[in-house]
Amino acid sequence: MQFQLTDELLEQVEQLIESQSDKQLKKLMDDFHYADIAEILDELDLEGAMYVIKLLDSETTSDILMELDEDNREKVLKNLSAQEIAEEVEELDTDDAADIIAELPEERRQEVISRIEDEAHQAEIRELLAYDEDTAGGLMAKELVKVYDTWTVAGCLRRIRGQAKEVTRVHSVYVVDKQEKLIGRLSLKDLIVAKSDQKIADIYISSVDYVNVNEDVEEVARIMAKYDLEAIPVVESDENKVLLGRITIDDIVDVMKEEADKDYQMAAGITGDVDSDDSILQLTKARLPWLFLGLVGGVGAFLIMEGFHEAFSKYAVLFFFTPLIAAMAGNVGVQSSAIIVQGLANDDVKGSINSRLLKEMLLAALNGVVLALFLFLFVWAIGNSVNTAFAVSISLVVVIVVAGLIGTFVPLFLDKRGIDPAIATGPFITTSNDIFGILIYFSIAKLILGI
Repeated sequence: MQFQLTDELLEQVEQLIESQSDKQLKKLMDDFHYADIAEILDELDLEGAMYVIKLLDSETTSDILMELDEDNREKVLKNLSAQEIAEEVEELDTDDAADIIAELPEERRQEVISRIEDEAHQAEIRELLAYDEDTAGGLMAKELVKVYDTWTVAGCLRRIRGQAKEVTRVHSVYVVDKQEKLIGRLSLKDLIVAKSDQKIADIYISSVDYVNVNEDVEEVARIMAKYDLEAIPVVESDENKVLLGRITIDDIVDVMKEEADKDYQMAAGITGDVDSDDSILQLTKARLPWLFLGLVGGVGAFLIMEGFHEAFSKYAVLFFFTPLIAAMAGNVGVQSSAIIVQGLANDDVKGSINSRLLKEMLLAALNGVVLALFLFLFVWAIGNSVNTAFAVSISLVVVIVVAGLIGTFVPLFLDKRGIDPAIATGPFITTSNDIFGILIYFSIAKLILGI
């Protein structure tokens, strides 16, 4: 049955904590997955969360720490001693252990690492912390199963049993040569059916996907998604393919979620990584720049409209269609940019920019003509002249085409310049298209109506 955090369950946990009913509380927690316990702790106050963490064993609480909300985990870590944190991270795979330690202040980080008893684990964590967090090296785990091509099948099976004890999930078995260079992968099926005295060199598969340690995590995610990989090995470089670690699908899911959250916030006009629980000052810093851009855009639209005051005085009806033109420009621009940004993220945007712009222009023109026909009939039906209806309708077609081109070109241009194109799906596109839309609208109306 799917876990659900109810008010009744939360109240039960709080009562057990308050009465210090350790046996009952521990028995209750034993029935839950560590991710579910983390969900419970996120709803408790710090004192209650610390009580549960101190009660449970490190093997369980280490996993719970990884699932806690980042802000809550930071508070919990501040209330644990360096020795207690070291005991927690010793239970984790190296990638998760490095993530926990990376959240600590530099001085405390070194103290925690020095208290890790397993020297090999300590050295591997230090190695991972040296890599940029947005690279494959910063995402990989050192735990993996590897065999040498010179081993026999019988010897290989014995070694695999020993290595697998340290690996939570065995997705793949990697084959290396004497220089520790990745040369292939091993099918468990081929290993099982092979003769005991056969050499691994005779049965391994030389074709293996891999990434180098400095590869960007978004590219790693793209490769794993494209080839449906549950894990991918990480090598020192494309030239020197020394096997360093592996990245598993659960880490990639986290990366994709973080990128989706970031892109969603950028599309909404929010800079920085913030959430609803952040302080008012942090939220203001994240939102104000784009709101100011909207203000500048509004001032720009005002100046443009002021320059056409003669048109307003003679054809007042033009004023009432201004919001419609601006809204259509903004909507079309956001639609176009959203499709392009999504395509860039999924690596689906192929071909030259010119061909993409031509396609968008034809699409926008078709949509514009259909909408303009309806608008023409409406303007004419409410008692305006044919020329006025014609001016508004033609303006709408041109505005939609221009907005579509801007919405397509800007994210492609930003991507070519190495800037996150998600920035082009929010207020930036909306504001710029509003301004261009109003300028085009009044310019065409003035030309057609002879104002």
